[in-house]
Amino acid sequence: MASLTQTRRIDASLKDAHRIVVKIGSALLVDRSTGALRGDWLHALALDVMALKTQGADVILVSSGSIALGRGVLGLGNGSLPLEQSQAAAAVGQIRLARAYEEVLHPHGQITAQILVTLEDTMDRRRYLNTRATLEQLLALGAVPIVNENDTVATDEIRFGDNDRLAAQIAVTVGADRLILLSDVDGFYSANPQTDATARRFDVIEKITPDIEAMAGDAGSGLSKGGMKTKLLAARTATSGGCAMAITDGFAHRPLHAMAQGANATWFLAQDDPQIARKRWIAAMKPRGTLTVDSGAAGALSRGKSLLPAGVVDVLGQFGRGDPVSIILPDGAAIGTGLTRYTADEARAIMGRHSRDIEPVLGYPGRSVLIHRDDMAL
Repeated sequence: MASLTQTRRIDASLKDAHRIVVKIGSALLVDRSTGALRGDWLHALALDVMALKTQGADVILVSSGSIALGRGVLGLGNGSLPLEQSQAAAAVGQIRLARAYEEVLHPHGQITAQILVTLEDTMDRRRYLNTRATLEQLLALGAVPIVNENDTVATDEIRFGDNDRLAAQIAVTVGADRLILLSDVDGFYSANPQTDATARRFDVIEKITPDIEAMAGDAGSGLSKGGMKTKLLAARTATSGGCAMAITDGFAHRPLHAMAQGANATWFLAQDDPQIARKRWIAAMKPRGTLTVDSGAAGALSRGKSLLPAGVVDVLGQFGRGDPVSIILPDGAAIGTGLTRYTADEARAIMGRHSRDIEPVLGYPGRSVLIHRDDMAL
């Protein structure tokens, strides 16, 4: 295990984080005995969110709780539910969940937004880019997005199944540098601490090894679906995408503040910078088409700019929105790869034109860039 000094140093790095995703489990939000929202706890969490916002960080909340809240309203009781009843409970509970977050953050002058996603949204490149663009715009406007799995429409085949992995995917999607899992345990243990008195908690895990994987158990709490194995899968996704991840006890009053003050937690260290990891992922994709750019556009790209339609002189291939395309010079020299925000036919129609001409040419408003700089690997 790492020393306490090292743990505090890593905890303190929350103060330097630019973008933080916080996952909140059902057991933290909903009282097990009554099925009611734990309002006092949520009000305290709002103080933590505003403290992070005040220090200049973007904050995204990935929150469970819609099914747990809805089943109480519908009188569905405890225990597992058939898919149809889970979806009905989610439809009822999601309204209450979104309203609860709005009610605790609005008094602080904070705007909230609701984002519902499924596993398909992250597997399909076009949906992935749309989700990313929406989240980026909300963060740019100062909002706190509240993300949850869209349980009302997702089937078992297209579900994440737990919000630990959803939170990790969202963290990678938006290039977060910190992911915090607020849980009913205060870190990752060598064994289940509830049944093994010799279990020891890790302060820092630099790499997920087979030995670490063997230590993870399956059991989750009464309301949550995610056991330690799902948290380990989340850690693998997050850290490989350049995001450090922590597991800490969410039942504490103001758990993020407590964590910064040295409360128990386990940190999984990022394996790379978020932007570097994303660009490496893009560079590894097989292009489905080619955009040829002029020298002016090439120079702008080298200075970190996005690719505008005006700089494109030729379009080859058939590709859809979100597909990877090669970016080349007129002499055929490769510049890089990027994820296009337009189809091949749309790109041909607007190439060489100013962004203000996109709507008159296409007949509908579009994004001002063909490839955003964040979706490009040079």
